[in-house]
Amino acid sequence: MPNEAAPTQRPARSRWIVVALLFVVALINYFDRQSLSVVAPRFQAELHLSDTGYGHVVSLFLLASAFAYALSGFISDALGTRKSMALFVGWWSLAEAATAFATSTLQLGAARFCLGLGEPGLWVAAPKAVGEVFDKRHRGLAIGIYTMGATVGAVVAIPTIAAVTAHLPWRSIFLIDGAAGLLWLPFWLVLYRNKSVEVTPPSDSRAIIREVLSRSKTWRLLIARGLTDPVWYFYLFWFPKYLLGTRHLTMAQLAHIGWLVYLAAGIGTLIGGLLSGWLIRRGTDTALAYRRVMLWSAILVPISPFAALVPSATLAIAIASLIALAHMSWLVNLTSTIVELFPAQQVGKAAGLVAAGSGFGGMISSEIIAWSVTHHGYTPVFFLMAILHPIAIALLWKCFHDKSNMSALSL
Repeated sequence: MPNEAAPTQRPARSRWIVVALLFVVALINYFDRQSLSVVAPRFQAELHLSDTGYGHVVSLFLLASAFAYALSGFISDALGTRKSMALFVGWWSLAEAATAFATSTLQLGAARFCLGLGEPGLWVAAPKAVGEVFDKRHRGLAIGIYTMGATVGAVVAIPTIAAVTAHLPWRSIFLIDGAAGLLWLPFWLVLYRNKSVEVTPPSDSRAIIREVLSRSKTWRLLIARGLTDPVWYFYLFWFPKYLLGTRHLTMAQLAHIGWLVYLAAGIGTLIGGLLSGWLIRRGTDTALAYRRVMLWSAILVPISPFAALVPSATLAIAIASLIALAHMSWLVNLTSTIVELFPAQQVGKAAGLVAAGSGFGGMISSEIIAWSVTHHGYTPVFFLMAILHPIAIALLWKCFHDKSNMSALSL
């Protein structure tokens, strides 16, 4: 049982304070990401940026994210969870603030590239923190709770940004975002202290990375992230633009109902963690519990095309909400699978490498979406999103049947 020795023996209250801190920083993280898509029509007009150009800016962010995911595991293992998290949050907060000063497409792309270098570290260090302070019965729920912070950030971003930019210049929102991340840092440094998990010696890093890369499950999980995370990136970076441009909602209407998609995503993170935890407590094997929840999610996602085909924007948002819920339930259990599949000293590197698939998949999908929107509209994109999760669950199925993998899962 690879990770059972890792959790620190600390009071339950202290453990959930850590989750609360992760929830807040995940909220800030996704508020930062969502800010660009909400004000996109304004900066596109000011910088004379086409949808194709917008797609390139998003791709730069995701390209940086892909490399950062892979490197963040090494940084997290080298510095430890506490210091590495502070480094990641401080870097991306400064990059978000720098976006406010961009006066050209090149400067905007550079600022978002720097943001992409910092933000992924959260999603590598956070599962390590959970693995360090929780046993396996509660990890799924803990990961679900802090992941819900991301979706809450996306929920509050639309109405908050609409309200702020109604009274202040649209660029000010990036300064506010950056300041929020910097204000979070002292709370993390004071409240998170874990002395029970040793930092990996540099001499061991090469052996660990070789072992992680030699496992087929690493590559299957990486490809699965690369296939399925583009669904979330579409709803994060493109769906508000779709509602404003194709469904012809006003900013006020978007602020009124557009956030429901991200609320549903937040509910999905809780449902995903609660369902797998409930199955495990009832005696279901860990692998089978995660697989079942992921399968249920994959079955729901193919309703995606109806979001483009229904006549009303309200129905489109309702369908999009179900898809977002299913995807986040999927993601929570995929992340929990990584924590269980790999020993504690490998989790950071494995999580980073697997998450790199998210960045590369998102970058490629952003270019595909930009091309489709420019030449054929959004409808083909919704059809593409319908097949990605079913393909991914088929790819991952062997991970839960292979006897060597199952032994790693403590079955």
